[in-house]
Amino acid sequence: MQHNILASIRSTKITDGCKATQVYALNSSVGADSPINAGGGESIGDKFFHHLLDRSKQSGRIKPVGTKTATRDVVLESLLPYGLPLSELLEPSIEPYLKPIDLVETLAGVHRRIVSSGEDGKFEAFLEQCSVFRGFPDAKLFRRSLRLARQHAVDVHSKVVMASWLRYERREDEFDGSSAMDCCGRNLECPKASLITGYDPESGFGHCSCFQKDNVIVDNDDVDGGGKIECSTSYGNEDDRSGSGDGGYHDISFCIGDSDIRCNRYSMASLSRPFMAMLYGGFVESRREKINFSLNGVSVDVMMAVEVFSRTKRLSLFANNVVVEMLSFANRFCCEEMKSACDAHLASLVFDMDDALLLIEYGLEETAHLLVAACLQVFLRELPSSMHSLSVSKLFCSVEGRDRLALVGHVSFSLYCFLSQVAMEEDMKSNTTVMLLERLGECAASGWQKQFAYHQLGVVMLERKEYKDAQQWFEAAVKEGHIYSSVGVARAKYKRGHTYSAYKMINSLISDHKPVGWMYQERALYCIGKEKTIDLVSATELDPTLSYPYKHRAVFLVEESKIEAAISEINKIIGFKISTDCLELRAWFLIAMKDYEGALRDVRAILTLDPNYKMFYGKMQGDRLVELLRPVAQQWNQADCWMQLYDNWSSVDDIGSLAVVHQMLENNPGKSILRFRQSLLLLRLNCQKVAMRSLRLARNHSSSTHERLIYEGWILYDTGHREEAIAKADESISIQRSFEAFFLKAYALADSCLDSESSKNVIDLLEEALRCPSDGLRKGQALNNLGSIYVDCEKLDLAADCYKHALNIKHTRAHQGLARVYHLQNQPKAAYDEMTKLIEKAKNNASAYEKRSEYCDRDMAKGDLSLATQLDPLRTYPYRYRAAEILCLP
Repeated sequence: MQHNILASIRSTKITDGCKATQVYALNSSVGADSPINAGGGESIGDKFFHHLLDRSKQSGRIKPVGTKTATRDVVLESLLPYGLPLSELLEPSIEPYLKPIDLVETLAGVHRRIVSSGEDGKFEAFLEQCSVFRGFPDAKLFRRSLRLARQHAVDVHSKVVMASWLRYERREDEFDGSSAMDCCGRNLECPKASLITGYDPESGFGHCSCFQKDNVIVDNDDVDGGGKIECSTSYGNEDDRSGSGDGGYHDISFCIGDSDIRCNRYSMASLSRPFMAMLYGGFVESRREKINFSLNGVSVDVMMAVEVFSRTKRLSLFANNVVVEMLSFANRFCCEEMKSACDAHLASLVFDMDDALLLIEYGLEETAHLLVAACLQVFLRELPSSMHSLSVSKLFCSVEGRDRLALVGHVSFSLYCFLSQVAMEEDMKSNTTVMLLERLGECAASGWQKQFAYHQLGVVMLERKEYKDAQQWFEAAVKEGHIYSSVGVARAKYKRGHTYSAYKMINSLISDHKPVGWMYQERALYCIGKEKTIDLVSATELDPTLSYPYKHRAVFLVEESKIEAAISEINKIIGFKISTDCLELRAWFLIAMKDYEGALRDVRAILTLDPNYKMFYGKMQGDRLVELLRPVAQQWNQADCWMQLYDNWSSVDDIGSLAVVHQMLENNPGKSILRFRQSLLLLRLNCQKVAMRSLRLARNHSSSTHERLIYEGWILYDTGHREEAIAKADESISIQRSFEAFFLKAYALADSCLDSESSKNVIDLLEEALRCPSDGLRKGQALNNLGSIYVDCEKLDLAADCYKHALNIKHTRAHQGLARVYHLQNQPKAAYDEMTKLIEKAKNNASAYEKRSEYCDRDMAKGDLSLATQLDPLRTYPYRYRAAEILCLP
């Protein structure tokens, strides 16, 4: 029993999820005779020191001091103009999402509702699931729920909102020149498919009808090719005049001014019940052949068009302005069929913001559901830029605009949930954000919706320093059952000077509920001394992903002049969770230690994650700090950068590699290969959104068609379109055989259950890739992948050759593959030694300790797994192993 459980746990494959994650580099490093140190004389750094000293003398800020120490103090002062961080200024953030105390039970409850609900219930349940997953670090979970919500959308409004939301979430994937209304080829996001009525979840993930096999857009029969066909003033041909129903001739006339519009009585009567009553009821018009219509405000052209529609049921013969008037006519005389036809026709003509802004008023005035939906879709797909339009902002934000949308059936919780998310990402403190969240609260019906809306309003009000309002909204969320909002209530009290009241509230929360990490984190804010320290330790033990405890401990150590210990503390979380705020703190500390190269590395990594990031409490642009650090750090030319990149990659220093790529892009921002390498590194660091932005920029800066197709293929693959990615690879290969094209195709093909035939195809493709020119690190990745396929095919000798070849070109991760081969060959000592080599070389080696534990006895395995947990508490294998071991104890 004991052996079987542990063996089952051990057999689980542990991978890093790494995709072709190598970087182009040269095999050397910067030496002592680098150009920065050559030639003698005064270095660039010394010149910079003297320049700063001269400026300080002129300003009278310091006394003239000729020592080198004083000069470096001036430099330090310029690099830290706002001093060192203070622990009293640190606060844990309040997440603006649903955060249940028992996450597992909450997700289980949502799943039960999904399984048991009908059409409307499934959509609602998936939307709730989206709101829970929104706060997760893995964005894929949220997007998957978003796709499922769109799949189960029951009406046009819901389809438009969810399709637009999906498009917004993948906006980083788009290419230069693409339009917000472009179709990606799937029903889930297709703007045309969103306007089709009816509930059809089976078609959700299928291909849409926008493109035929030859990529020619399929036109709707009622669409007039852009609305350029002029209005016909004749009655058409004889076939058109044949009519339908009881009458095949024109037996009445509608008189407008001097014009007589000849009509068929039965066809006109069939338009609506009012016309039926007028033409066949007890009114005098039923006995007349001529009916005076001059006083009804209907133009001759519109009446002629109505007559033609009454017989043909078609609109494609008329100009768009005539169709708009026909819509108004249909509303006045209750012509439902004609109204629906006009509504659909006008909706098909909305392609961009100009069209939408022009037609939205007509749609709202005439309660045209589809037309408003089409205009709404443009506004949503153009977010956030569309909100800069005053009319659009007023429509969404004002109570009057909400009421007008409600009359047409286009107000929902999902709409304002989407709008408020966009607004909060743009500017959390803006009035627009507040108004949208107020509308969200008004649309909230169920308990979780009210929790979500009220909590977000509390978060925004807290950011705006409107603490009384924030407290009221948080209290409303708590009343609806959102316990996490208690943190907001306490924080608002704390900001209003009621620290003890805030402390008592959180203390009571800990007593009444199962303790969670964020509870202790929040209580620590209201404590001092030993109590604060104990609470922060408890918070980290319960939830190692909370960054505030690490940050506070690190800054407290700095205040005690223990900067090295502070860096060690902040490194604990940076080792498994990359965030800009933690990297900023480390850069801050490194500057204080005068480790300018390390600080510059971290700032460059920050700017890769967020190009607009502001340092030092948001008071200095990151780019400005790079300018200040660059002269006092070691200077690298482009060749030096390639060499440094190679060394960083070989030592598995992802942040260092990211910083080098950032520097190289400064000198050559249009280099697509650098953007591609950057995207691979970001994927390694689990920064998918930023990675997709880099990949899109790589595609946009491509210098050749075959290269562009490769990047498009990776984008398709990363967004779940494997077959389309393979097609892009094939198209690229047909233009030019290249390493990257073969590698892309092999990688996409391998991402499935491989049978013997598929494995052979992947092996052939990787071998073709290796025959093409490429750099060593890319070939190292191909060799590593090839070795994995050989292992799966039980060709262990060939696999070992691949891994050894990869190691010869410094692909360090191949140690793990070679260890696996030794293990399968029943050489546990050799496997253990191989993983030890990886641990010695790799900078981030939690996964290496974890894997090495499989190749040693139990006591040594427990030690390795303990180290793995210390380095990366998010890795699940050590916990599962230890749980299985406890289960096996007598």
